[in-house]
Amino acid sequence: MTKKLTGNQIRQDFIDFFVEHGHTAVPSMSLVPGGDGTLLFTNSGMVQFKDVFIGTDKKPYTRAVDSQKCMRVAGKHNDLDDVGRDDTHHTFFEMLGNWSFGDYYKEEAIAWSWQLLTEVWGLPKDKLYATCFRDDKGNVPQDDEAADIWKKQPGFDPEHVLFFGRKENFWQMAETGPCGPCSEIHIDLGEERDNLRGTDHVCGVNGECTRYLELWNNVFIQYNLFDDGRLESLPAKHVDTGMGFERIVSVLQGVDSNYKTDLFAGSLEVLRSLTGHSEKEMLENFTPYRVVCDHVRSASFLIADGVVPGNAGRNYVARMIVRRAARFGSKIGLNEPFLAKVAQAVIDEYGDFYPELKKAQPSILDNLTREEVRFARTVEAGTAHLENLLSELRASNQTVLDGHKAFDLYATYGLPFEISRDIAREQGLDVDEVGFTTAKEEHAVASGGGKAMGKLGGEDAEYFAGILKDLQSKGKLGKDGVEYDPYNGTDISRYSNLEVLALVVDGQSVDSAKLDDQVEVILPKTGFYIEAGGQVNDTGFIRGADWEIEITGIRRASAGVIVHIGEVISGQPKVGDKAAAEVDATRRHDIMRNHTATHLLHKALHEILSDQAKQAGSLVSPTHLRFDFNHPEAMTPDQIERVEKMVNEAVAMDMPVVKVTKSLDEAKKEGAMALFGEKYGEVVRTISILSSAGGLAPSEQGDKYSYELCGGTHLERTSDVGAFIIVSESSAAAGVRRIEAVTGRGAYDLIQKRFKTLKQTAGSLKTSVDEVPARVDALQDEVSELKKELANLRAQSALSTFNSLLANVQIVKEVNVLGAEISNADVDTLRSLADKFREKYPKNGAALFVSGNTVIATVTEDVVKRGVKAGDLITGIGGKGGGRPNLAQGSLSGDVNEALTKLPKVVEEKVK
Repeated sequence: MTKKLTGNQIRQDFIDFFVEHGHTAVPSMSLVPGGDGTLLFTNSGMVQFKDVFIGTDKKPYTRAVDSQKCMRVAGKHNDLDDVGRDDTHHTFFEMLGNWSFGDYYKEEAIAWSWQLLTEVWGLPKDKLYATCFRDDKGNVPQDDEAADIWKKQPGFDPEHVLFFGRKENFWQMAETGPCGPCSEIHIDLGEERDNLRGTDHVCGVNGECTRYLELWNNVFIQYNLFDDGRLESLPAKHVDTGMGFERIVSVLQGVDSNYKTDLFAGSLEVLRSLTGHSEKEMLENFTPYRVVCDHVRSASFLIADGVVPGNAGRNYVARMIVRRAARFGSKIGLNEPFLAKVAQAVIDEYGDFYPELKKAQPSILDNLTREEVRFARTVEAGTAHLENLLSELRASNQTVLDGHKAFDLYATYGLPFEISRDIAREQGLDVDEVGFTTAKEEHAVASGGGKAMGKLGGEDAEYFAGILKDLQSKGKLGKDGVEYDPYNGTDISRYSNLEVLALVVDGQSVDSAKLDDQVEVILPKTGFYIEAGGQVNDTGFIRGADWEIEITGIRRASAGVIVHIGEVISGQPKVGDKAAAEVDATRRHDIMRNHTATHLLHKALHEILSDQAKQAGSLVSPTHLRFDFNHPEAMTPDQIERVEKMVNEAVAMDMPVVKVTKSLDEAKKEGAMALFGEKYGEVVRTISILSSAGGLAPSEQGDKYSYELCGGTHLERTSDVGAFIIVSESSAAAGVRRIEAVTGRGAYDLIQKRFKTLKQTAGSLKTSVDEVPARVDALQDEVSELKKELANLRAQSALSTFNSLLANVQIVKEVNVLGAEISNADVDTLRSLADKFREKYPKNGAALFVSGNTVIATVTEDVVKRGVKAGDLITGIGGKGGGRPNLAQGSLSGDVNEALTKLPKVVEEKVK
């Protein structure tokens, strides 16, 4: 190595090297894996290409290179425990990768790895090792092919080829499916980097110490794994490589910690300026610095990708890492909000390669500070309560805190499980994670949430790929498979006289289907929309000469195969029959109204709130639209009204809606908005709503009112939306708001329903529709006055009986004790009785009054000094409540008379 490269240069070197070797540079996908319900976060480079490997997608290229943003803080891949303890683990990291989809294989992959590491970056050849696969659990052939290729590399030491078993050198995506051997590249960092030097340990590649570091993993996907353990060679072989970016930067920059690279230099400098520590002092207490730097980087990237701190799922993770960073900051004396200052250093370091950070800068800084402030309000009480629980744990000679109690800490004080566990482990204790998760899931179910992760998907892709291959061999389908064009889906002339190519019932191909069968149908082309981007799928019918199938769903079963899902409602469809595929056009048009209105709503939110009101989820259905967006607080009634008005004004402007297909890179350069959680290909569809179109032709010429990437179906002009009405604005999660709205026919139905209700109300009030508000106000004033009169009468009645109640006073240890049930009294009346009792007994008094399930208790100051508090009276008789020592309020369930009989005994036991 002739010069010290920056981290940004190293990343670009990697990408440029493979572009020079025919690869397409692909941008990182979001940390939120679009269209993948199996993952909380993107946790490896292969996630965005998973559909290619399982056979449900094809790319317009066969070679790719990228640097992928990854998070490992949940599930099987969770590095949180190790972050801060060592110099190599992170919650967020980048994975450099090069890919071959049925193109090159081991020969090229290995040669290019060696060339980049030794010739471009200049790593010493004698320090590099390569591992290859040797099966230790079955009969998979040893990967001598890879080993032999390694030995041919110029300057490679043949003795540095090492064989390992399935744990280290065999990769599989899931229990079944694509898999294959891998070849890892390790470097010997020298004896001085052996953290176990001087002890008895295994020192070597895949050993126990830190002397040997894995740099790069080349995965060779060549087999298909079946349920019975059988392996078959894949028709096309793939290459999937991954190199930890932070690791290679630390090696090339010659430092002994990822955190000492220039990637973290800015963040560490900010922290040191805040703490006043010298570099030596920082390194002596490096753990908090590492945790803060790592967590702020993670939180910044999460917020930039639309994940703000909250209570569930991804939002919980964002909240947890922000709060954990704040706690570790307190360990180095940072007790005022400081995370935004560190985040600015992250944005400065990464913002050029990841422009989403610069774009989301206000949101990142604001959300971090808000979360710090929110956490500061409760952390002291939460940790104090946790310390009490841990003290009780030690006193009972136990070491693990009950998970349900840990969840109560989170629910009550906002103390995440991970922080509770940190504090417990610092004291040699632990927290029951299973119990916490159980309590959290029970709470989620009770509050309408639930688990979000699903199956891998594509489980039957191989089966349908076989059907596709057979149809292609017969000339029934072309190389791209079923033709998909939902944008002309309602044009019945395009989808008439189609041959039924395949029928699948209960997972098996059949020649014909019978009445009531649940069937999957393959046609040569389809106009039915497949659910994506929040828009629901189309429904409709496939009709033959003497049969009919009602279509309720449609899916992409494998690359090139689209199946219509439905039920045979008449006749007996057969393979080879001619049929027409008819999308429910009325339903489709309702969906289009709601989808175009969603874009107008997004625009209005940006204008009325801020451009940080980013989409965080959506549903576009025929009946309504639902739009989730990042915003820290509830919208005011005025804001809601202004947004609704702005959308309706945009509808009335009759603006053209223009749809154009172009490259993703071109669309982003033009400023097209990418949406949360969506997965985009290299070629995308853009939706432009033009405020000045220069004519009626569908052209992008004109000022763009709205410009988004979107694969959904849309109207031709905004006026077709009809009316737009916001039905509700509510909280979807912490920091995320939700708007539900209706358009078109749905809006008309709502207007009619509300107007009918208004006319009925006017009739009941015997007034005109226009006069209803004034009449209701008058009635409310009248009711309010009557309530006051009633309350006064009840109070007078209760107080008039006070003297008769005194006959029930009992003297207990010189204390005058009174317990009484008062009928139909409100809380103010009960308080008045308590005041009157203290007037009668300024000393040596204790009284409790009950009405319904409301309880008021009072004791005089001298009785308080003798050990009796007002709240003790309530809890002593079986109620719940609290307040000041001399006056408390609560509730009581059960038999009142039975509870009141306990009062004298409560006083007797408590008074000193």
